[in-house]
Parts: sequence; C-alpha cells; structure tokens
Amino acid sequence: MSAAAVEARDLFRLYESSVALRGLSLDVAQGELLVVFGPSGSGKTTLLRILAGLDRPSAGTVTVFGRDLRTLRGRALGEYRRRTLGYADQHYDRALAPELSARAFLSLRLGLAGVGRREREAEADRLLERVGLRDRADAPPSELSGGQQQRGALCAALAHRPRLFIADEPTGELDAANASQVYTLIRDLAREAGATTILVSHDARSADVADRVLQIRDGRVSSEVSGGVTQSVVNRGGWLRLPEELLGGAERARIAGGVGEISVSVEPRDDRPEEEPLPPAEPGPVVAEVEGLEMRYRAVEVFDGLGLRLPAGALTVITGPSGTGKSTLLHLLAGLRLPTAGDVRVLGHALERLDATERAAIRRESVGLVAQGAELVPFLTARETVELALALRGVEGDAGAALAEVGLAQLADQRVARLSSGERQRVAVARALAARPKLLLADEPTARLDEANARAVARLLRRLARSSGAAVAVASHDPLVIEQADATVALG
Repeated sequence: MSAAAVEARDLFRLYESSVALRGLSLDVAQGELLVVFGPSGSGKTTLLRILAGLDRPSAGTVTVFGRDLRTLRGRALGEYRRRTLGYADQHYDRALAPELSARAFLSLRLGLAGVGRREREAEADRLLERVGLRDRADAPPSELSGGQQQRGALCAALAHRPRLFIADEPTGELDAANASQVYTLIRDLAREAGATTILVSHDARSADVADRVLQIRDGRVSSEVSGGVTQSVVNRGGWLRLPEELLGGAERARIAGGVGEISVSVEPRDDRPEEEPLPPAEPGPVVAEVEGLEMRYRAVEVFDGLGLRLPAGALTVITGPSGTGKSTLLHLLAGLRLPTAGDVRVLGHALERLDATERAAIRRESVGLVAQGAELVPFLTARETVELALALRGVEGDAGAALAEVGLAQLADQRVARLSSGERQRVAVARALAARPKLLLADEPTARLDEANARAVARLLRRLARSSGAAVAVASHDPLVIEQADATVALG
C-alpha cells in the first residue's frame, strides 16, 4: 500500500431536515481493503454515494486518485464511473438486465470496456465460476434467487477491473456460509484487479478480510481497528464518540486527567426497562398452507413435494442457504407466482385455481408483503408512503403508529430519498403492517439493519403475530430473527 487512493476531509451532507455526514474525514491507501461499520442512518451509504459520484457533499473535499469529485460533470463523471469505479449497490437487482442471462450481461459489460469476444466470454464464465453461478450462467435474473442475483451483481461491478471498488451490504441476503465465501471472493477478486476496496456492512464477519476497519456513528468516523488494535478517533473540536455498549446506559461520564492522558468512568444505569417476554403462541387456525408443492425453472427443481402450514398468531421463519427457494415460497404464498404442481391455499382459497385479478384481490384484502429490496417512491415521505398503501388497499389504518412501531416516529415526515437504506427497509415493514393483514410475508426484513434494529424488527414481527392473530412468515437466515420464531422450516 502506498499513496492515498481516497482522501475525504470534513465532509458534510445536509438534507432538508436531516444531516447524514457531520465532518467525516478518512484516507484509504491504494490497494487497501477497508470495511466500514455503523448503525442504520449513520451515513455509510451517503459516503459511498458521494464516492460513486451519485451525490455531492454540502461542504468539505473528496478526491479519488487525485481527482476532485466535486468538479466532475458530464462526460468526465461518466468516464470516472465507467473506468475507475466499480459499485455494488444495495439494490443489486438494478445492476442486472432483466432480458439478459448472467453470462450475456457480463460479456456485454466487458465488451463495452473494449474486451474481445472470446476473451470476454471466457472471463464471464470465470467470474461466474468464482461466485458459484457457473451452472446458472444462462438463467435470466427472474430465475435466480435474491442471493444469486446479488453475487451476479458483484461480478458485474468487478468485471472491468476498476481501480476503486465500493460495495454496500454485498451479502445482505446471503446465509452465513455464502456470505463468508463472498467476502473472501471480494478480497481475492479485488486484489486480482488491483482495486482499492471500501466495503460497508453490518456483518462482523466482513472484518475477517479487512486490512482496516472503521466505525461510523452520527456522520463521523468514531473508531478504527488496525492490526488488532482499536482506537477511538478524535474529530475536529475534540469530538469523541464512546461505544454505547461500554456505557451501560449511562447519561453522564466523569472525565479526569490532563493533557496527554485522560480517563473516563461511568456508573451504568440499573433502572433501564427490561424487555417483557412474549407469551408462547397459542394454536390458531391455519391461515395459509401448501401441499405437494413442486416448482421448476427449466431444468432446475426448486421444490419437490413441499408441505407447510402457517397458523394464526405465530411467527414461522423459513431458513436455508441462498438459492433454496425461500423467496420463491413467499411469492407463491402471495400469489405472485403459480406452482408447477401442488396446492397453495390462503384463507381457504386455492390460489392456483384463481386468475390474476382474483389473486390480486386476496393480496389487497388479506396479505402484506415485504419484498427484498422493496422499492419506495423517493419523493414521498415515510408517512405518505404508508398512507398511500392504505388508500390503495381501501382500508383504515394509522400510518404514524405503524412507523412508531418500527422506530421511525421522528422520521415520519422525512422524504424516502433522504432515508438510509436500513430506514427505508423499516418503512417497507411499516407499510405492510399498517393494514393489519391476516397473512404477513417478509423476505429478509433485517438484511440491511444493524443488530439493535434487527432485533427490534424481529420482536415486532413476533409481537404482531400475537396481538393481531396474523400468520407471519419470514424468509431469513438472521439468527436474531430465528431466535424469535415459534416454528422454523429449513429448506435445502
């Protein structure tokens, strides 16, 4: 590692009613793999968007390989993104062309970079082999699981061998084994390409491949881990962020010492309210079930005779490695897809016997769905997003209360475009909860959330099942969700 590839000084990013970055400064050396941690809303994604040229700082400076990103416009900005940058966005599905197979899309990306036909086809197959998708090379995105799409998007971001590779939660929808493999692949592929890498994550396992780890809180770098040594970072003006887990809920700290040596001590609070244990689920009627379920994509068999029952008042978690059909099962239960064979019944209705309009009516009246990478209208506020969903369903509901349930009461009137990805995820959960559906389906609802918010959402889903009598089915590999389950179904 030598000269700095990325230099940021006193970055601020202000929005209409919020501040994402508050004087953030960092240096990233050429060839370094930097992992950035931080809670939802701390400014991680905003930092990556600025480095990608998709956003501009309100104040401060940022350079990449000596180029001032604040001055890039038009063709120069396009050239920077095309040649210098590789960006694996949280919304990985946007990086794939729906009409092209994985191999064809990668070959196209390489062709646009000037690579010859034979070389680009061989390189596309090599990349797909590295991420475990060689046998799915001819499949379009619609026939890939969320995790498989995510790995394909990773290949697309690295195919042209960028000098700077940035990845935002690149393993959000992957199980632990696949996530660890992808982190190793990111390290290996980035080194092969000679890329400087900045990886944003909530997953502690990502630190295993890092040269250095930064923690961002409140829009500033708060601590750094390098060579096994953790140091708190003192920002301009003497601003120092102490890890909350060390404070024990204390609201005041005693500081002693003098110049060059200080000590901090606290008295942990013992009056913090404890979480009330939720009562065990009482057996309720079956809201949804599948019997003899079969599902195939071309020659790929997803299910072969699967059976499942979802009772009212219970949280059922569907687990399994990436590509085993978790998302597909939720889509079948929502009537968005039809099985190759077998029965799918929701509230007594056999979905495979209904037409698209009839299935849509059942979804509108009785089903809530939180999909992976849920798309929200960027210019609406969080409250308007939930109110619109209620209006389209034609049902009564309290948007403010739904947002409060997912910890977003203070951001209810913030536009979606100004929210972090984790906050948007919680808006999507609130949108589904507000109508109090009889069947709630959630696909990796904690994938982009920090531990505290993930735990809160998992408990919320279980509590909702109890209080509303809904059947809640969640596809997840998050242990925080699984520990709240009344029942688990393992696929694969």
